[in-house]
Amino acid sequence: MDEGTPSSQRPDRSARRAPRPLDTARLDELALAYVARFATSAGKLADYLKRKLRERGWEGEEAPDVAAIVARMVALRYVDDAVFARAKGQGLLRRGYGARRIGQALGAAGIGEGLRDEGLGSARERREAALVMARKRRFGPFGRDSGGGRHDPAAREKQVAAMLRAGHPLASARAMVDARTIEEAESWVDEDFD
Repeated sequence: MDEGTPSSQRPDRSARRAPRPLDTARLDELALAYVARFATSAGKLADYLKRKLRERGWEGEEAPDVAAIVARMVALRYVDDAVFARAKGQGLLRRGYGARRIGQALGAAGIGEGLRDEGLGSARERREAALVMARKRRFGPFGRDSGGGRHDPAAREKQVAAMLRAGHPLASARAMVDARTIEEAESWVDEDFD
């Protein structure tokens, strides 16, 4: 159609035909395309395939075997929950999130409890994440004037609460917010690991 055609004469895009229902081959192709494009866990892949089945329906005679497709992707090592947990955990640590939030993200991705613990990083890495969060959000000494004065109590409470929401333990949140200088905050990271 040329650009001069009035909109009332253009085909209705909402009247597109519905996608064909899935069969075993198409479901396999969807799984392969998904793992090729995204780093994922077995749980997330299963959820994706189930969602596609709900959206498009099933054409086969027997019920779809999502678990078998996921198991094959795991056997081929296209999906590895341990690698996913470590990568996701390290990414969240670098962004400044604490262990509780990382555990929640890994749980939502279908990662089991044992692998979730591996994704949380070491105690030192979790302290570094608290420092990253404080620096990024300008908490504690990172937001003060060079005078090193104390924050007002309301601002301190908000900063501690934000650190807690980011998944850091209360002790870490207090250490960052109450540090008098940047050097004190940075030395806290290595305090018990020398």
